[in-house]
Formats: sequence, structure tokens, C-alpha cells
Amino acid sequence: MSTYKFFLRKSSFKRDKLNANIFLNLITKLKPKNFLEIGVLEGVTARNVCDLLFGIHGANFRYIGVDLFGVDLEKNNQSEFTPISYNYSNPLKFFLHEIILRKRPNSIEGVSHLLKKYNKSVFLYKGYSHDILNKIDISKVDFCFLDGGHSYETVKMDLSIILKSIKKGSSILIDDYNQPEFGVRKAADEIKQKYQHEHLGRFLLIHT
Repeated sequence: MSTYKFFLRKSSFKRDKLNANIFLNLITKLKPKNFLEIGVLEGVTARNVCDLLFGIHGANFRYIGVDLFGVDLEKNNQSEFTPISYNYSNPLKFFLHEIILRKRPNSIEGVSHLLKKYNKSVFLYKGYSHDILNKIDISKVDFCFLDGGHSYETVKMDLSIILKSIKKGSSILIDDYNQPEFGVRKAADEIKQKYQHEHLGRFLLIHT
């Protein structure tokens, strides 16, 4: 069984071992070759996914990550992203990223550094998900992890674009489905009726 690693970085799992294991076991079971992640944050899940897929497929896999990477491009969306400037609670993390690497962990340069082992298989895109998803080819994607903006409007838009373009027979894992304070559940519920789906506690898994 794979163990979720954190690499001195923030993760949406926040050391949530149960759901981290559910996530990794699901990837192991489905063995996707073309993985799309919306909401990369500091690249922790991306690195875990790449490590796992490399163990399954060797270098014959593709990871696509979409994120604002700490920069609100339109200066009006503060609730939908993690700012590039923030305080480090761990002095070791501060020393590593600010003194040695000189790369903020949630910048595109910082995430690229974490994934450099797989640079030929990794493709990172900086921008709003609805803009990027309409510009890149995701027709070969067979697994999508949706963990970007959590507002109803953003989730509904992302899902609509993904489901229109993603490979038939693929899977979409939606994070924070069980959190009522977000708009994730409402947006997902309006779409899931058309597809096979499975409620996995914190996640909703949709099969196209």
C-alpha cells in the first residue's frame, strides 16, 4: 500500500490519513495513464500521484495540473485560491523554500521543482480552470481530481467543461463533497444524476 507523503508542504488532505489512503488506493485500482488535477496547491497530491503512476506505468504516463499558483490574475477572486505570500508556521519549511530553493512552494516554479523527477510527463498550466480547460486537450484524460475553486459557480463550470471533453469511460473524483459550507455538493448533485456515481465520504466519484 502506498503512503501519502507531504514533503514539508500544504495539502488539501491535511494529514487526513483515511481519505489520503482512499485516494491512493483508488488510483492504484484504476491505474490511469492520463491524470488531470484541478487545484494543485503546493503539488503534494501531484507528487504522490506521479510517484504512484510511475510505479505502475514507468515513464508512460501524463500528469496535467491546473492552478492559479498563488496569483489572482483578475484581482477579484480572493476566496478561490491560496495567495503566493503567506506566513510559514514551520521554520524548517521557511529555510528550505526561502533560503535554499528560493521558490515559494505554491508558485509554479516551486511545484515544478517538486515534480522535476517527472518533468517529461508533467504539464502545468497557470490560470483560471475554466479558461485553461477550454484551451488544452483533455480528450485522453482517464482520471480527473477536481479540487479547485469550491464555489457553486466554479465547480459547475469546471464539471461541465470536463464532462464535455474528457475521455468516455473515465472517472472524476470530486473533493470536499461532504462539506456543506461550500458549493461543491450542490453543483455535483445537479450533474451526477446523468452518470454512475459513488459517494466515498469526503469524495464523490463520477464514472462517465
